[in-house]
Amino acid sequence: MKEYQAVIHRLTRRTREDEDALTDLLNERMRSGWEPAMMSQDEQRLTIIFQRQTDTERS
Repeated sequence: MKEYQAVIHRLTRRTREDEDALTDLLNERMRSGWEPAMMSQDEQRLTIIFQRQTDTERS
Protein backbone atom coordinates (compact mmCIF):
# COMPACT_ATOMS: atom_id res chain seq x y z
CA MET A 1 0.00 0.00 0.00
CA LYS A 2 1.16 3.55 -0.68
CA GLU A 3 0.93 6.60 1.51
CA TYR A 4 0.88 10.17 0.26
CA GLN A 5 1.98 13.56 1.51
CA ALA A 6 0.98 16.93 0.05
CA VAL A 7 3.29 19.93 0.37
CA ILE A 8 2.30 23.46 -0.63
CA HIS A 9 5.27 25.75 -1.19
CA ARG A 10 4.56 29.48 -1.44
CA LEU A 11 6.63 31.12 -4.18
CA THR A 12 8.44 34.35 -3.31
CA ARG A 13 9.21 35.59 -6.83
CA ARG A 14 12.88 35.62 -5.86
CA THR A 15 14.17 32.87 -8.09
CA ARG A 16 17.28 31.97 -6.11
CA GLU A 17 15.39 31.71 -2.80
CA ASP A 18 12.66 29.61 -4.43
CA GLU A 19 15.26 27.29 -5.99
CA ASP A 20 17.08 26.82 -2.68
CA ALA A 21 13.88 26.17 -0.73
CA LEU A 22 12.59 23.70 -3.32
CA THR A 23 15.94 21.88 -3.47
CA ASP A 24 15.99 21.56 0.32
CA LEU A 25 12.39 20.32 0.36
CA LEU A 26 13.01 17.67 -2.31
CA ASN A 27 16.26 16.46 -0.73
CA GLU A 28 14.67 16.21 2.71
CA ARG A 29 11.71 14.19 1.43
CA MET A 30 13.88 11.89 -0.71
CA ARG A 31 16.07 11.04 2.32
CA SER A 32 12.86 9.96 4.10
CA GLY A 33 11.85 7.66 1.25
CA TRP A 34 9.30 9.97 -0.39
CA GLU A 35 9.20 10.37 -4.18
CA PRO A 36 7.43 13.14 -6.10
CA ALA A 37 4.29 11.75 -7.74
CA MET A 38 2.42 14.82 -8.96
CA MET A 39 2.97 18.56 -9.14
CA SER A 40 0.89 21.64 -9.96
CA GLN A 41 1.75 25.32 -9.96
CA ASP A 42 0.03 28.66 -10.13
CA GLU A 43 1.46 32.17 -9.78
CA GLN A 44 1.68 32.04 -5.98
CA ARG A 45 2.34 28.45 -5.00
CA LEU A 46 3.68 25.08 -5.98
CA THR A 47 1.87 21.95 -4.79
CA ILE A 48 3.80 18.68 -4.74
CA ILE A 49 2.29 15.30 -3.90
CA PHE A 50 4.83 12.78 -2.61
CA GLN A 51 4.32 9.03 -2.33
CA ARG A 52 6.10 6.10 -0.72
CA GLN A 53 5.44 2.46 0.00
CA THR A 54 4.29 1.67 3.51
CA ASP A 55 6.71 -0.23 5.74
CA THR A 56 4.85 -3.50 5.20
CA GLU A 57 5.64 -3.43 1.46
CA ARG A 58 9.18 -2.03 1.60
CA SER A 59 10.74 -5.26 2.88
